[in-house]
Amino acid sequence: MSSTPVAVVTGANKGIGFAIVRALCKQFPGDVYLTARDPGRGQEAVAKLQQEGLQACFHQLDVDDLQSIRALRDFLKEKYGGLNVLVNNAGIAFKVQDTTPFAVQAEVTLKTNFFGTRNVCTELLPLVKPYGRVVNVSSMVSSSALGGCSQPLQQQFRSDTITEEELVQLMTKFVEDTKKGVHAKEGWPNTAYGVSKIGVTVLSRIQARMLNEKRKGDHILLNACCPGWVRTDMAGPKATKSPDEGAETPVYLALLPSDADAPHGQFVSNKTVRPW
Repeated sequence: MSSTPVAVVTGANKGIGFAIVRALCKQFPGDVYLTARDPGRGQEAVAKLQQEGLQACFHQLDVDDLQSIRALRDFLKEKYGGLNVLVNNAGIAFKVQDTTPFAVQAEVTLKTNFFGTRNVCTELLPLVKPYGRVVNVSSMVSSSALGGCSQPLQQQFRSDTITEEELVQLMTKFVEDTKKGVHAKEGWPNTAYGVSKIGVTVLSRIQARMLNEKRKGDHILLNACCPGWVRTDMAGPKATKSPDEGAETPVYLALLPSDADAPHGQFVSNKTVRPW
């Protein structure tokens, strides 16, 4: 078993994920795994980094596929005895002008962005070693979407005692409400991406609380962050930040020094804790 520290980035063959891997290859003192659904694209991305003189490893990971998540879990357990840094970056967004019915957009978006991220955490968080760092890539859109929720929903999403089960019920209810065409009446905003990222931010708050309760002495720091508006396939060419600039906050959180005890359980943008 290798004693080398190991970092894993999900959804990393392009965009922000790729930029996070590039930065970690330069700054993280260990093995960095670029993961992607498509092995061909993943290997291509690793080869691209090699041309820049950077050494990344590849492992297949489809966050929508539990077997794929568990295969990565078993590999990390066997080869490294755990994990030091996890960056949950994988995510999707429909384009604004996409004509796919809203209920379908809601189901597909939440499946990957919320439920996929949650499944990765369920399988991999127990492997995170003492002084490990976990970064869940959310979005400022989670804040604006939260503002677009009814007061009762906002109270639930801001609660310091909401459980993971309750959060899952709320995310499931959103999808069901869109199918019935009653999501607006039920107090939801008109953004599937926004709701999925509310889920990621709130999940991060819950996970940090659980780490405090169950693994206080392990000094693991877990946060959600917004990379900013980044020029990627997802956000388009008009966005204000380059992928490397978008990677700055996630990488900062992934590399918090071992003597740091904060931020933890926070929503961070431009390396600054934001109110939730």
